[in-house]
Amino acid sequence: MQPTESNRVKSELLDGSQLVIGLVQARFNAGVTDALAAACKDELMELGVLPENIEHVQVPGALEISLALQALAETEKFDALVALGCIIRGETYHFELVANESGAGVSRIALDYGLPIANAILTTENLDQAVERQVEKGRDAAYVAVEMANLLEKLA
Repeated sequence: MQPTESNRVKSELLDGSQLVIGLVQARFNAGVTDALAAACKDELMELGVLPENIEHVQVPGALEISLALQALAETEKFDALVALGCIIRGETYHFELVANESGAGVSRIALDYGLPIANAILTTENLDQAVERQVEKGRDAAYVAVEMANLLEKLA
């Protein structure tokens, strides 16, 4: 969420200059996830995160994101992580399974490690909806990661 007059957060919470951020991107639906990752990286740098402090890894699909997030969290070198994926509804129950399990996995890693994770795994009805959201949600994820990393540091 980009700050506006009505929802502006304290600027110090949006200073990413001292942060190290990890991105985990699913390759499935790569056109969308590549755009998510590009928008997220661009916004992280706009918020002051140095390019060398952004680690970007890729996994096959949304179900593999949690395991990679866990591996990054275990290194204890990240201030926040970002999950980037795209799950588009098909004709089977598989959509619900992948959407529910990937979301639960992201939340579990965040809580288990006390580490902010911005969840930008899109769950859409069709490709058009995903394309419509890919840039905005990538940017949103950058804001969430930076704000939550700074908030947790402030609360500690």
